[in-house]
Amino acid sequence: MSDSKKYVMTYEGVKKLEEELEYLKTVKRKEITEKIKVALGYGDLSENSEYDEAKNEQAFVEGRIIQLENMLRNANVVDESELDTDVVGVGSIVKVMDYDFDEEVDFLIVGSAEADPMENKISNESPVGSALLGKRVGEMVEVAIPDGVSKYKILEIKRA
Repeated sequence: MSDSKKYVMTYEGVKKLEEELEYLKTVKRKEITEKIKVALGYGDLSENSEYDEAKNEQAFVEGRIIQLENMLRNANVVDESELDTDVVGVGSIVKVMDYDFDEEVDFLIVGSAEADPMENKISNESPVGSALLGKRVGEMVEVAIPDGVSKYKILEIKRA
């Protein structure tokens, strides 16, 4: 897998991926190995759904481990102490006025590997995130969405 994409990440995001990787390698692999041993004890593998399920889980976990290792190897960590609070960038917390919902919202701009919309962590590659990048306080931002256009006014930029 020679995926050379650079993953822009915050230090917190790298730590979370490292913790997940460690868990998968130490705890989850052992659990799956045990499941496979138990399933092998049931005999005939051609009709052994426990064995098939354990092997599928093993394949998923091994794939995730490879993915995490690749992301960490190609991580470009943003030094949040050097962030410019005049311009929106990865690692910035941006307070905007969302005109669609007539409310103020804080977005944390993160790399795509860290995005979690439920926690208002939006990717620098998402439509809203990419539209906010490079903008300053007071600027209006329009983002094309399936229903039309969303409008935001940047009220404040600060470090995460």
